Amino acid sequence: MVHAYIMVKAAAVTNGIDRLREDLLAVDHGIVSAHIVAGDVDFIVKVDVDSPADVKEVAGGIQAIDGIEDTQTYIAMD
Repeated sequence: MVHAYIMVKAAAVTNGIDRLREDLLAVDHGIVSAHIVAGDVDFIVKVDVDSPADVKEVAGGIQAIDGIEDTQTYIAMD
């Protein structure tokens, strides 16, 4: 099992941040949670999948959402 955290920066959205969170959760299997946070990023998404390639697939799905500006992915080492 691979655990990863994807930091997500949102562009200005007209549908609201809660709607964008729903879009994140609908991306793909493996997303455990998506939290709205204050700071340099707007969401922290927790991912549990079978392989690093699956993490890349989930990150690509997030990047394809209208309203997502940038992502940074961190794979847990423990």
